[in-house]
Amino acid sequence: MNATPDKIKQRVQTLVVACGIILMTGKFTAYFLTNSVGILTDAMESIVNVAAGLISLYAIRKAAKPKDEDHPFGHGKIELISASIEGILIFMAGGLIVYEGIQRLFAPSVIEKLDVGIIVIAVAGLVNYILGWYSIRQGRKYDSIALVAGGKHLQSDTYSTIGLVAGLVILYFTGLAWIDSALAIVFGGIIAFTGIGILRKTINNLIDTADVETLEKIAVSISENRKTDWIDIHNLKVLKYGSDYFIDCDLTLPWYYNISEGHQSCEELRICILNLFPQDALISIHSDSCLEKYCPVCQIKDCKYRKEPFSKTVPFTLDKLIMAEDG
Repeated sequence: MNATPDKIKQRVQTLVVACGIILMTGKFTAYFLTNSVGILTDAMESIVNVAAGLISLYAIRKAAKPKDEDHPFGHGKIELISASIEGILIFMAGGLIVYEGIQRLFAPSVIEKLDVGIIVIAVAGLVNYILGWYSIRQGRKYDSIALVAGGKHLQSDTYSTIGLVAGLVILYFTGLAWIDSALAIVFGGIIAFTGIGILRKTINNLIDTADVETLEKIAVSISENRKTDWIDIHNLKVLKYGSDYFIDCDLTLPWYYNISEGHQSCEELRICILNLFPQDALISIHSDSCLEKYCPVCQIKDCKYRKEPFSKTVPFTLDKLIMAEDG
């Protein structure tokens, strides 16, 4: 029996957390062996990785719960809260790393067994990158912002690790102690900006900022599959809860259609939109009856109630589709 998308997301995040604990142990071992503040920054971020991973795992499991009386739209928003917390933790970790780097810049410590530390950090960075790539890939496939945020976090850790390893190699051959602190400051700042980026995206989703990319996909599909009796479409809205989409719009149809004909046209539009979403999508279409003002743009050739001749086709652009009122 094939696993559900929710189960797959939980398995991915469980793997990320398990690997994160192993990597954290290795990095702290490397720090205690070397006493390098640069390696300490990597080890400290691993604590954030594990903590954020556990929060994401809880959020993904919670988001998988079915809709209920108290949560008619499901529990998907919890993933956004999880990603927000992760963004805050990443930002705080970056700030602490910068602070520690500045402290050590003025009071450098003696560094030992740097070759062992370099190997451990390099291997950990490679594993983090692979985990991050896998998490982002699965997150985009199953539309989980928690997995995508976690994957980007892991990859940002890898990018900082590359620079850290390069700097540690230079430190190993030159013995210049200030390089260790400079590395912590630079890459701590990069980590902090990564956290800000995650926070910005999750806040936009929490306050239901219009998802322009999704709206544009819908606009293109509607234009490509347009039917002659779709006289006008407006009030298009998209809400996203976890991996679920809730889409609403108004469809203007000929006023003389009976209930069966109107339902058939609404169903054609619903399927046109639904085909864009591999995951769950609830689409609500309200039908309006046409008015005389639509005659110049109505494409129905054999309409015996037409008051004015056809003049031009009005394209279903995104701006038109999201208009609050027709006209």
